[in-house]
Amino acid sequence: MRIAMIGTGYVGLVSGACFSEFGIDVVCVDRDAEKIARLKKGEIPIFEPGLDVLVKSNAEAGRLSFTTDLKAAVAGAEAVFIAVGTPSRRGDGHADLSYVYDAAKDIAGALTEYAVVVTKSTVPVGTGREVDAIIRAARPDLHFDVASNPEFLREGSAINDFMRPDRVVIGTESDRARAVMRQLYRALFLIETPILFTTLETAEIIKYAANTFLATKITFINEIADLCEKVGADVHDVARGIGLDGRIGKKFLHPGPGYGGSCFPKDTLALVKTAQDYGAPLRIVETVVAVNDKRKRSMADKIARACGGDINGKTIAVLGLTFKPNTDDMRDAPSLAIVPALQQMGATVRAYDPEGMHESKKFLPDITYCVDAYDAMEGADAVVLLTEWNQFRSLDLRRAKALLNAPVMVDLRNAYSPADVIAAGFTYVCVGRSGSTIATTPQVQTPAEPSTATVAGETKWWPQTEAAPLAAQVAVGAAPAE
Repeated sequence: MRIAMIGTGYVGLVSGACFSEFGIDVVCVDRDAEKIARLKKGEIPIFEPGLDVLVKSNAEAGRLSFTTDLKAAVAGAEAVFIAVGTPSRRGDGHADLSYVYDAAKDIAGALTEYAVVVTKSTVPVGTGREVDAIIRAARPDLHFDVASNPEFLREGSAINDFMRPDRVVIGTESDRARAVMRQLYRALFLIETPILFTTLETAEIIKYAANTFLATKITFINEIADLCEKVGADVHDVARGIGLDGRIGKKFLHPGPGYGGSCFPKDTLALVKTAQDYGAPLRIVETVVAVNDKRKRSMADKIARACGGDINGKTIAVLGLTFKPNTDDMRDAPSLAIVPALQQMGATVRAYDPEGMHESKKFLPDITYCVDAYDAMEGADAVVLLTEWNQFRSLDLRRAKALLNAPVMVDLRNAYSPADVIAAGFTYVCVGRSGSTIATTPQVQTPAEPSTATVAGETKWWPQTEAAPLAAQVAVGAAPAE
């Protein structure tokens, strides 16, 4: 089989490479001549583990190629995938479908025989019908079908998600199109992957509904984490307690600074706008969007409180800038809200990210970029763990303490055991875990249990062998030290 993939962004490049691994001849098309030239040389414009090897092996095998010539790529293809961007439209939050519709017009002018035109991009309900109408208006003589085949790729594990998916969703009402799509995904039939055939509209809503439900789970556990901090509960035990219920499930119940990335922010907003247009408003999703936006901004206040409430003139070390580990994607990353807020409070920011700094510099040009985590911490008044890259999970705390002006760690991903950080002499602030949890944690190796207090709304811990911070002494009613 032979297919054309229009768009060599995250979805198009990963999908094209994976289809070629199935033994299908794939031609990837993009208007960006510089990007195509880089891909032809084996340079991958995005960071995704394993993608460089997959592209190289299939290009060398002759199954994967790259071009700017859409007409040549489409000629003879049995399926043409539209995998272009659908960013949020400025002003109203709707998905910008101009790239999808431009691709449809180009396909109409290039097709010479029957093909299935497949929307791989995340698009609002009704887009597939509009793509069909655009092509039919331009080429009423043409035999073709339109299908919707949404992607469910997680950045950082996209290749495995494509090769071993939970399910494949295909929306089309044509038997001929279904036959073509079955053949494309034949390799997944052999491993008994569920393949759901449905209508165009249903497939389009499935994609948005899935992303929105996951975003809702994240937002729910973040709000539960806030409650846990107030009442003295442990959000991780709560998440486990509810996640063991098979109706709920344990995934996406990890508290943090809010969701980001290329999908959840724009897809939740687009679904809200679509629902409003159809007179069926989604109040839960509207609240999810509002709560998530507010949460990102509130994290800067949390950091400031950990530093005594005033960070004017202080230096903050930020570890991790991308919205999640194993990607260089900065789209709607929490850092894009948190770092500027810290700067507005008068702080200087020193940051390090293993893969995202080249992208981050486009959005955060006026912070200091460092060579590694320890370089970022040198001379800082606090260290903030913002993205849970593996290399940040086992920092040398003794070395970190020596580098910092003040031993303060704000762990927005709960990557550390509070007892370990406290035992190392740090003031430790995390998300949704209370002081009572620390007092009963069996891993504590220090002879004395840590003390706790609530300072400016935050629960803080420190070993009893060390003097409590003045603010904490006041908070628990102790006499201030001279």
